[in-house]
Amino acid sequence: MACSKIFSGDLPELINEIIHYFQNDYKTLYSCILVNRLLCRFAIPLLWKDPFSSASKNHHLITDSYNKKCDFIQIYLFNLNEEEKTNLKEYGINKDLFPSSTLFNYSSFIKRLNTWKILHSIEKWVVRTLTAEKQPSSYFIQNTNLLPFSNSDQYWNLKRLIYKSLLKRFIGNKVKLHTFEISMIADKDFHYFNDSFELILQNPNFICNIKNLELNYGTEIVNINPFLKFLYSNCKDISSLYFLFSTFIDDNTLVDKHLSQIINSQQNLKKILFGFNNFPLYHSLLSLKNSICSNTLRLIIFYYVDFKNVIILKEVLEHLNVLESIHILYCYSLDSNFTKQINNLTKPFKLKSLFIDKIYQFESLRSLLQKSGDYLENFGFNTLVNEPNQQLLELIKNYCTKVKFFDLPGFNKQNINIAFDLIENFKQNLSYLTISIGVNRFFSYDYDDNVLSSNVLLKLGQFLPPQLEYLSLTLMINASDFEVFLKSSQNTFIKKLLIRNRIYEECEDILPYIKKYIMKSKRVEYLAIVGAFLREDEDLFSLKDEVKEFELHNIKVLNYYELKIDCYNFIKEMY
Repeated sequence: MACSKIFSGDLPELINEIIHYFQNDYKTLYSCILVNRLLCRFAIPLLWKDPFSSASKNHHLITDSYNKKCDFIQIYLFNLNEEEKTNLKEYGINKDLFPSSTLFNYSSFIKRLNTWKILHSIEKWVVRTLTAEKQPSSYFIQNTNLLPFSNSDQYWNLKRLIYKSLLKRFIGNKVKLHTFEISMIADKDFHYFNDSFELILQNPNFICNIKNLELNYGTEIVNINPFLKFLYSNCKDISSLYFLFSTFIDDNTLVDKHLSQIINSQQNLKKILFGFNNFPLYHSLLSLKNSICSNTLRLIIFYYVDFKNVIILKEVLEHLNVLESIHILYCYSLDSNFTKQINNLTKPFKLKSLFIDKIYQFESLRSLLQKSGDYLENFGFNTLVNEPNQQLLELIKNYCTKVKFFDLPGFNKQNINIAFDLIENFKQNLSYLTISIGVNRFFSYDYDDNVLSSNVLLKLGQFLPPQLEYLSLTLMINASDFEVFLKSSQNTFIKKLLIRNRIYEECEDILPYIKKYIMKSKRVEYLAIVGAFLREDEDLFSLKDEVKEFELHNIKVLNYYELKIDCYNFIKEMY
């Protein structure tokens, strides 16, 4: 097919398809823009479809190079009118910062907006712009006290002004978003939300074609019902819905009804997430039974949901004709009342993910795994279950044979061997493995943690499969034990390897072993290491000369937190 397109003169179409294959590989896309005009024309829209996400990725590690990622904001604002320039000048933003012209209309390429990420990027750009001469480039935490404002309200007003200016740019370019994520984390975020809603009401086409919608509220909400009404009246082609309400909501029953109307209004809903249900799920769950949704919905995620008062689960699931997977992440009340509904289903309960905080009733968990263990692909414990008892591990061993993602944040002396047996049993399917020792006492020393970490390093290598997509180890690392692990795992290719050393006092430098057994053998593609050097809690990513040396061996060193996987984002991205 590719050859036919070349001979028929469709080379640009073919190149466009190839470029889209690299849409998440920013390094390759940046290289493409330097080749020729044609490649540049195809690469630029992909680089600018979601710049706020890439800019906020390393928010935990504030450096000068990171803050430069936010310079795209001044490019977006290049064509400010005189009134806007005057308003910004009152806060110390010089109009000379903005380019007089740009090669592309960059704001027309935006496809995804997350309100929190926009604000986060604005904050970093403002602080960097107004404190560039007062603050050293290596400053770890941005010092907002250096800002030329007499009070925090001025800083907040400036962020709000830039926020509204950006939205106006996007709307003015007749952008039609693909993904819209509203995140209200702090109390003042509600004012930004009002600004967004006011502009969207005036320009409904801005979000009327969205495919992915996330409503994430972590602060007190006064009244979001008008916005919810707007959504179910104007946005009818959403394929992925994420509802996360982790705080008190005025009239939560009414909100539940509006959410159900949003669901009922969709023509092609395929994925839905319910998170932090501090309101009844009755209406929103029941709406999944409607004739359209029952034949389109393929995935449900429950995230920190309390099933205590959810009594219609069986009724709803029986009507979902094309449901492919269910994911339960750290939910509550997984007791006999919950499992009774599951056991009474006439259809399979296709539970693909189960991550738990605690065991509510052991027999209920056994019943759930008996019913769904053959479907289970992702399994893990939270730190609250730091030392899972042997019975639980036996359950997993007996009923779960297809696990791909295994998160094991703790052993004890009694169950370490059966944990290794589990890894051996999962070997055929296992792709993602996380092992952590003592994560609930990260800044304290425990002798058992030291012994258990040593056992893991001495034995783990012989149980690993030939290939892993991801291996994360948080241990108290002894250099000699670590060398044994590297030797015994030489036949395993690990695409992403993360290592965190919990020994901070008298920490041994394990970097020479990493170079000897990993760098030279080229059996790792991405690498992230923290606390493994003579300086405590230092990230390998910050050692630029070392990063360059690994790059010469085709190993990409990334920031530890950027490479680290959490189950919530993993499930959202993979299913």
